[in-house]
Parts: sequence; structure tokens; C-alpha cells
Amino acid sequence: MKIATYNVNGINGRLSVLLRWLKQDCPDVVCLQELKCSADRFPERELQQAGYAAVWHGQKSWNGVAILARGRPPVLTRRGLPGDPDDSHSRYIEAAVNGVLIGCLYLPNGNPVPGPKFEYKLRWFDRLLSYADELLSHDVPVALLGDFNVMPTELDVYAPERWRDDALFRPEVRKAYADLIHQGWTDTVRHLHPRERIYTFWKYWRNSFERGAGLRLDHILLSPTLAPRLKSAEVRRAPRGWDHTSDHAPVMIQLLPPRS
Repeated sequence: MKIATYNVNGINGRLSVLLRWLKQDCPDVVCLQELKCSADRFPERELQQAGYAAVWHGQKSWNGVAILARGRPPVLTRRGLPGDPDDSHSRYIEAAVNGVLIGCLYLPNGNPVPGPKFEYKLRWFDRLLSYADELLSHDVPVALLGDFNVMPTELDVYAPERWRDDALFRPEVRKAYADLIHQGWTDTVRHLHPRERIYTFWKYWRNSFERGAGLRLDHILLSPTLAPRLKSAEVRRAPRGWDHTSDHAPVMIQLLPPRS
């Protein structure tokens, strides 16, 4: 079972890139972030033609998350992260796929610091911590994946000294991510590649991708009941080099079949 996360940075404007990648890598489950489209403009028909059923949580011009599944439709279990009924941002969606509960998230950026956007990011992270702990209490296979907008360590950021005061690298945000891992989640890429500099995002300017000046913002976390099935985890860098592409690259893991 191949599970991937991909911040598409506008699904309709980059649909050809997404479809090209789906055909190339054939993931079984895909979490998408930054759809940047209202619910009624989600390209359901085109994805169905590519072999994928979907559930989505859209928002005009901003945010937006979706879960795609190949071969069988995802069973929607939740839209929106609990803990704030007034939160109108489309940043979390959850579905069951082939015996695994998939939580797709797009954590707030939080810049500038200080300010209300950073405060909102920390509150959102607190809600995620609370809900993630609740998910673990059910002792079922869960994957939490998406664009977390945090570089967990200095190994996850090119030139870390330039990012000290950025909301993606602030101590409060890195601590929140560490607290999440300490609940018992496995950071799949870091687990299998403990000392490698691996990035998932490169800015469009100053040839960042060509120079290798990136950030690791996109993560796939597995619950203790699912982590033993982890076979591989990697960043699929090729789509980042395509024309009119997202500034993120897909991250994909492969799981072994469950023990009978």
C-alpha cells in the first residue's frame, strides 16, 4: 500500500502536473493540500477518469484538503479539526481507506511573528495535539500526513541560521511537533533516514530547487499500530522539476500488508 502527501499549490491550475504524477507513481492513497478552490470546483471527474475517488474540504482561493483513493472510495469520517467550532479554515479531512484511518492536514503558516497568524498557528497545533492523542487512544492503524509547515530540526532546513525567527522554525512550533512525536507517532522519513538532509519544499526564486536550498515541511506520521508495517519512505523529487509545478514535492511511503 503506497500512501502519499502532496501540497499541490492550486489543484485546478496544476491539475496536469498532479495527473502526470499519479500516472507515474500510482499511489494508492493521496492527501492533497492547498487546493485553493471551492468545493464545487474540485476536479472530481478528471480524478475519477484517472482511477481515483475522492473526498474533499474546499475553500475559495485558500487552503483546502482532499483524500484520494485508487480502486475504492475513501469513507469520510471527519471534515475539520475538532476544538474550535468557529474555525472556518479548510485544513483537515479524515477518511478510512483499506483498513487505515487517514488524517490529511494543512497546518497554518503562522507568519508574520509575532502576530495573530502565529497565535492561530499555535492554537491549531494545540488542537491537533489533543485530537492526535485521542486517535492513538483507539489503538487503530492511523496515518497523519500533510503540510505541517514546520521544520522539526536543523537537519530539515537549508541554512537554519536564516530561519530562526520564522514561524516555520520558531522554538514553540518545533516543540509542538516534538510533543506530537512523543505521543508515539513515527516520523516515517526521519525514521528511515535519520541523518540525511531531505527537503520537500523549495521556493520558486533564486534557483532554490537547483541549488538544493529547501525545507522539509511535509510529513507522514504513523501510529504505533501501523508503524511496524513501514517499508519505505521517500520524497518524489521529479515533479518539482516539471513545468508549472508546485513548490512542494510529493512524499510517499510504502506499507507492508497487514499480518493475517
